[in-house]
Amino acid sequence: MGPHPAVAAIRLAVRRVLHDIATGQAAEHGSTAHASGGHGAVAVAHRTGGPSTAQRHRGPAPATAPLVLVACSGGADSMALASALAFEAPRLGLRAGGVTVDHGLQPGSALRADEVALRLRELGLAPVESVAVTVGRDGGPEAAARDARYAALDAAAERHGAAAVLLGHTRDDQAETVLLGLARGSGIRSLSGMAAVSGADGRYRRPFLQLDRQTARKACLVQSLPVWDDPHNTDPAYTRSRLRHEGLPALEKALGKGVVEALARTAQLSRDDADALDAWAGQAESSVRDAEGVLECAKLYALPPAVRRRVLRRAAIEAGAPAGSLFARHIEEMDRLITGWRGQGAINLPGKVVAQRQGGRLVIRQG
Repeated sequence: MGPHPAVAAIRLAVRRVLHDIATGQAAEHGSTAHASGGHGAVAVAHRTGGPSTAQRHRGPAPATAPLVLVACSGGADSMALASALAFEAPRLGLRAGGVTVDHGLQPGSALRADEVALRLRELGLAPVESVAVTVGRDGGPEAAARDARYAALDAAAERHGAAAVLLGHTRDDQAETVLLGLARGSGIRSLSGMAAVSGADGRYRRPFLQLDRQTARKACLVQSLPVWDDPHNTDPAYTRSRLRHEGLPALEKALGKGVVEALARTAQLSRDDADALDAWAGQAESSVRDAEGVLECAKLYALPPAVRRRVLRRAAIEAGAPAGSLFARHIEEMDRLITGWRGQGAINLPGKVVAQRQGGRLVIRQG
């Protein structure tokens, strides 16, 4: 008898991502070996104590094998991901490790992080570490915690030479991200949600974007995996928590079931469109600059608005404006220097960057 359908679903999602990672690593190192996808491997049941059955049957991956880390908070999504990684990685000749981040925002957080690390080791993951971070205040509590977490994960990946870091974001998380982007009014890129592959050199992978949160929780339940429910996830002080427990249920009540799936599809369609427009803007950028590399207003005006605004955004970032602080209103003000020129003065942008129209050219530089 095969595994429970929820367990089978999470394992399949992780297997596909690991196969891509293994294949990419083999190609990068010029190896003729390739991941087998589990053909001929012994079908085994998952266990939560000591090395997995797959590791005992196939033996641990060699120390030189690519390492894949899982970022695990101890919640249902990331614990389900960790269990699937522990099961699938040895079958594809990969090493599997884990990282848990202690944000220090709640009493007992250090002890809880140590408990999560212990659970990861019991799944057979190695190396495993708990990393404490200091959360700043820039951008609000949620953004600051996210920035600190990703900085810690980046450092852990570099420290261990990891080929990839798996994240447990689900289809429900994707739907919430799309709605938050819609509320910000930042354009199609905000509606594209989270990418399945992101970060430097495609470091971050999100296998569960096509799976709902309930599937991950069910997989933990049937495998008797302990799960920690972060109280911040139900705290109405946090925007995402209000959206999860009030906003989305209200939408489903008004519009019927299927809202989460529709929002996730919107994210993918928006990402495809945004990627195409970004590529167009990248190709167009050199054609709208003069011999000195300065943007020419007449040539910018001739571009479609969506392409022009992307060129302007790229130029502002190149001049030193922080991407995370550059909002739609900044780009619109710059765009008016092209489309609504009436002698207006310079535009002040984040990062002490200034955009100013001078003699038919748009000069963007540090102020």
